[in-house]
Amino acid sequence: MRTIPIPVDVSMLRISCAKAPRPRLVSKETGEIKRDRDGNPIYEVTLLVEDEAGRMELVKVYVTPEPQIAPGDEVVPVGLAASIWEQAGRWGIAYRARSIIPAGSAGAGVG
Repeated sequence: MRTIPIPVDVSMLRISCAKAPRPRLVSKETGEIKRDRDGNPIYEVTLLVEDEAGRMELVKVYVTPEPQIAPGDEVVPVGLAASIWEQAGRWGIAYRARSIIPAGSAGAGVG
């Protein structure tokens, strides 16, 4: 099944880093790091996303290159997109961003 990334509008959300970026692993046993098509390591960042009604959810977002953020930082995921996946009777939503930057930095309003 081919998936088409769906752009996510983050303009009405408050987003903060819940867990420091870490390399995404292909295998925990070998420690092999997952890489994108260009050979760059993919990083996993856990974000706390809050909407206008105060509802919150933890979301894992994959990104290359490693974002320079820390837990507690308010951030903006630039170019955030969601993709629905299905495998062996299970399904979910995977999130990917072009970058994740601190909310106060130049270009933070760019989605």
